[in-house]
Amino acid sequence: MGRGAATRVAVPWQAQYTLLASIWGLSFMLMKIGNETLDPIQVSFARMIVGAVVLGAAVLVKREQLPRGFRLWGHVLVVSALFNSVPMSLYAWSETRVSSIVAGIWNGMTPIFVLMVVLAAFPEERPTRERVAGIMVGFVGVVVVLGPWSGLGGQSLAGNLAALAAALCYGLGYPYMRRYVATTRESGLALSFAQLVCATVSLAVVTPFVTAAPSHVSARSLAAVAALGALGTGFAYVLQYAIVRQVGTTTAATVTYVIPVVATIAGLVFLGESLRWNEPVGAVVVLAGVALTQGRLRYVPGRTRPSAAGKP
Repeated sequence: MGRGAATRVAVPWQAQYTLLASIWGLSFMLMKIGNETLDPIQVSFARMIVGAVVLGAAVLVKREQLPRGFRLWGHVLVVSALFNSVPMSLYAWSETRVSSIVAGIWNGMTPIFVLMVVLAAFPEERPTRERVAGIMVGFVGVVVVLGPWSGLGGQSLAGNLAALAAALCYGLGYPYMRRYVATTRESGLALSFAQLVCATVSLAVVTPFVTAAPSHVSARSLAAVAALGALGTGFAYVLQYAIVRQVGTTTAATVTYVIPVVATIAGLVFLGESLRWNEPVGAVVVLAGVALTQGRLRYVPGRTRPSAAGKP
């Protein structure tokens, strides 16, 4: 290296991984805070705007090429609905009825839903014993988290189902992206930015018709939404892209196991939320099912480019 040349300091991937898990795990707490004075749809809309600005800046700096052609943009629009506008709105809405801890636990079901859709959509994939066992164990975990022995119904059930539906959206989104978007020449960063642009436009159309202007917005809620957008919907995907390049998506995808843990700690420590015994037990069962499904999983997310997908 020549005199005066800048020294590049490499950040260990383990540190980046920990930061990524923390950002996505804390997203559930931040959504809960955003809901204090904003409608859940407004929380999602605002974070999309901030996230799009952050990723747009990264695209400009890296001079990435954006998707071209109406057909590809159509697929990106579908992906944005399955990965961004719909699930993030569902998670935010669910947290008006359940704790951020429970919403974070349901996010752990994403890999199981992905596998179910992949097995149904791709004939080359085979339902091995491990995969079937993992799916069954995962749904046992769902039952444990719901705790039907305590009674089902009302606000809590609606919130649980909304969070579960959000995870299902991710399960549909990954296979769709694999088939229609992943083989394009655009980078993961450019595709992530395109997704957020589509999600922002979609929510800009919907939000005025389903929400009213808030009478008061606290600085606390604004700060939470800004952090959600800049970190959870923006910087996190740049960080994910860097981790995937260093260690591959197989390792990067294990962040799924850490997100519910961070969400639980944040809910307990910062929000003072309560935790019933069946919720952490059910979460452990769900994650055990995820581990089983990934034991011999031939569909590797690394075949796709990293994008703004599958995370809160």
